[in-house]
Amino acid sequence: MDISLFSNDNFDTKAWVNDVLKVAETQEKKDNNYTMALVMKLQLYVQQVNNALENTSQNVLASLPKIVHDSKLLQQEAMILKDKMEQVKGEIIKIEEDTRKSINTIEKLDIMKNSLTLAKQGLHESDNWTILVNDLEEIFDSKNIEAISAKILGMQNSLKLLINVADYEDRKLQLEGLKNRLEAIASPTIVQAFTTYNTEKSLAFVRIFSSIGRQTELMKYYKNCQRDILVKMWRKQLEHEQDESVIHWINNYYEYLLSNWHSQTKWINQVFAGESPTDILIAIYIDVLSSLDPSLNQCIDATLKQTSDKLTFLQDIKETTKQFCEKMLNIIEQNPTAKVDNAKILDFLKAIYKHLVVYICKYAAYEQANLMKNLNNIHCMKDELPETIQALGLSISQAFDYTLEAKGRCELFTENCGFCGLLVALKAFFSNYAGYFRVALRQIDRSKKFEEDWNTFQLCLSLLQYTGEVLLKVQQLEKDLTATVLDYNKKATNIKYSLLLLDSDNLREFQSLIKCVTEGTQLSLMDSVMSEFSKLCIDIHHITYQVVFGPISKQLDVVTDPETWTQFDTSLLHNSNMPDYSFSPQEYITQIGQYLMTLPQHLEPFLFSENPSLACALKFVDQEYAESSDTEGALARMFLVIMARGTCNSFTDKILSICKLSQPASRQLAHDINYLKNVLQDLGILLSDNLQQLSSLLKIPADQYQTQSLGYTAKYVAAVRQIRNIASN
Repeated sequence: MDISLFSNDNFDTKAWVNDVLKVAETQEKKDNNYTMALVMKLQLYVQQVNNALENTSQNVLASLPKIVHDSKLLQQEAMILKDKMEQVKGEIIKIEEDTRKSINTIEKLDIMKNSLTLAKQGLHESDNWTILVNDLEEIFDSKNIEAISAKILGMQNSLKLLINVADYEDRKLQLEGLKNRLEAIASPTIVQAFTTYNTEKSLAFVRIFSSIGRQTELMKYYKNCQRDILVKMWRKQLEHEQDESVIHWINNYYEYLLSNWHSQTKWINQVFAGESPTDILIAIYIDVLSSLDPSLNQCIDATLKQTSDKLTFLQDIKETTKQFCEKMLNIIEQNPTAKVDNAKILDFLKAIYKHLVVYICKYAAYEQANLMKNLNNIHCMKDELPETIQALGLSISQAFDYTLEAKGRCELFTENCGFCGLLVALKAFFSNYAGYFRVALRQIDRSKKFEEDWNTFQLCLSLLQYTGEVLLKVQQLEKDLTATVLDYNKKATNIKYSLLLLDSDNLREFQSLIKCVTEGTQLSLMDSVMSEFSKLCIDIHHITYQVVFGPISKQLDVVTDPETWTQFDTSLLHNSNMPDYSFSPQEYITQIGQYLMTLPQHLEPFLFSENPSLACALKFVDQEYAESSDTEGALARMFLVIMARGTCNSFTDKILSICKLSQPASRQLAHDINYLKNVLQDLGILLSDNLQQLSSLLKIPADQYQTQSLGYTAKYVAAVRQIRNIASN
């Protein structure tokens, strides 16, 4: 039996018993004999443990007297040791008091000795300085750089010991002058060594200049040599590849710079041990990119003057630059020993993209010119007006394809940093595009007649529908542009492209745009475009109204003609005793009624079926359209209501312009108004309150006018009294 578990601190009796019995079950020993055997074993183990405890206790008790005796002896020895330590401490104090004066004297003598030693060394080094100066004048004539540097190093070491001499500063200036002379003698050889990448000579100069504290100046020589080599390489490439394109020049030069970076990294690690190749090469490349002659901008400008598709050319330049930049960043990031400050990397990237900044800032002009060129390719103006309207409808998808292409160019060329310029270009594009719709509207306005012309009416509704379609697409474009700005702002990049591609003024404008969009303070990026096309919708609707209302207006002109009403003055049929049903509506009002009844069937193709574009246009026209329900035919009904309201208002104005009406003529006019009321009721529209009042006032007998006209609008009461020539009491 394994009883090792009994010694665990977390021993669980129940768990142990259950485990033992589980083993018994697996072995099919379920009888009481197995359990009794376990109990017997446990009792034997308990007895053995008890015997062991008893034996151990007896041994401990037997050894206690000896332990007590040993403890007493140890205590006595400790007391004796304590007394001896007190005695030694007293002796040390006495010795210290007796020898204090002697020790102070020894310290003073040691200080004097050190001072004398330093004075001796100073005199020796001062004498050595004079000797080295005299020797150097002779060695300088030999131009032996190694010998000169050895003497200067000796003078440098001597100067460290002469720091307290009176002419220390003069000697220091003298030493710096000698170092300058050495540098002037060595400079041609240094340039040659660095230019030819002579490792042996370069290492020798590093050792020499490091020993005299001039390694910084040596590094300047290396940087200048590298800059001159790289700048000359650009000029040489342009001379050898005159027939190639600017993009080819830039791409090849970038490849050369990448190759040079790899080779110079190895060379710097070999020659300038302990220096960071990345920091050194970044400083060199920044200097090189700003020192190219001719500059990248001069080369690009020369090509731009001869290029018609400027944006595509600039986009290729930018893509080449971006690829070079990404390769450089990969090289820097893949170097585990390169811990470059982010500010230095930012300066490097700014130098790489510097030649693009001026073109990014002019992006609005380039994009606008490109969009206008594309807009000119949309041939909307036709010889016939219907063909022009149809061409405008077909041009919408093409126009918005151009805007999507512009959005893509903005992303590829400016990394969306030119978003403000894109908005300027799009506004100009849509403003000119709206001009096509204006031209069509003016043609409709010139062709409209005061006669029934349903073809022109359908052209108006078609133009209004196409304008609404533009508005819907502009709204969607607005959402896409807003999403693009928000996505740009969410990009977790260490260095934003806006810092690389924009100057200070454009950067502030771009940051302001992002802030407005992200904070929701600017409701629309394309507000001016929306405003222009919504105004266009209003103007088209106004012309549409005039086209539809023209025949009604022409018929209503009859109302102000005196001959229309003088015929009833001599009529025997229309006397005051005739009942109302004996009157029949005149031709002008029946013509208006028939015209209004036919209007719904002409509206049906446009407004009685689902037409989101036309619905959008109408909702920008009038608040009543916007507030109308979205049920089928609601917009058509609203158009009918507006036409009916216009008819009623015009009819009211015409009636108020009548000079004189007899009693029969007044009853006839009231009957004409009632006919219009019935027509409008058939259309589900109520007659205006003004006409209802006029109808009632026209039917009141002259002798009862004063009493029965109470409660009506004073203006209409007075007007009808004057028209009917009823005397006022």
